[in-house]
Amino acid sequence: MTEEILQANQPKGVPPLPLTGERTLPDVPAENYWFRRHLAVYEWIAARVGGLRVVDMACGEGYGSDLMAAAGAASVVGVDANPEAHEHARLRYVRPNLRFDRNAVELFAEPCDAITFLQTIEHVQDPGAVLDHFKSMLGADGVAYVSTPNLLTLAPEGAEKSDNPWHIKEYRAEEFRELCEAHFGRVEILGLFHARKLRVHGWALKLGWDDVHKRLGLTQPFYDRFTAAIAASDFRLATEDLDRALDFLAVCRP
Repeated sequence: MTEEILQANQPKGVPPLPLTGERTLPDVPAENYWFRRHLAVYEWIAARVGGLRVVDMACGEGYGSDLMAAAGAASVVGVDANPEAHEHARLRYVRPNLRFDRNAVELFAEPCDAITFLQTIEHVQDPGAVLDHFKSMLGADGVAYVSTPNLLTLAPEGAEKSDNPWHIKEYRAEEFRELCEAHFGRVEILGLFHARKLRVHGWALKLGWDDVHKRLGLTQPFYDRFTAAIAASDFRLATEDLDRALDFLAVCRP
């Protein structure tokens, strides 16, 4: 039986969430790469939603909702149907301009200026209906930020899906663009890539670093330190070379 991994060092009275693979979490050292990979996109969005009413759909643990509220959004509502995630977020992240609503993304329908829906559209049965619902919540100047992993860098070469049991559909860049453009009038697609030390690590792997750390017996000590040191700034968003991106971010306007 696999040992349950829980968040470490939670504030008093806040129940830690278990790492299940369905959502990423802060405060789990082994998960830091994935947490920072998601956080990098939230930070990019947070810099663009100052003064706006934001709905963070499928907010999970709540860290992204809190980040956008702290960055100056007029209001943020974090929406998630999972009762444990909702209770955790409600207790951990408290700001005057932040609240959490336990609800399905298909049912929550408050008007807003911006919607975030990150790393979740690959989980839903009818993504087109979800995007239409988001569009109905936004005004003429609204924007929906939707991210998803790149099939080409997530799944084995030639496969149509990774082994992630929570994912229903994984997208190539053009598939994702076509999906979003079928429901929004203006769509820009950006890719998320490694930067700084993650980019250097990628070069090292090409030069044979995997063989070196194994021969020296350094694998576990090195990656325990390296993974914990990864920051959101070790990722970057760009518009070129999308087939090589880790994730896609669609900026969708009515």
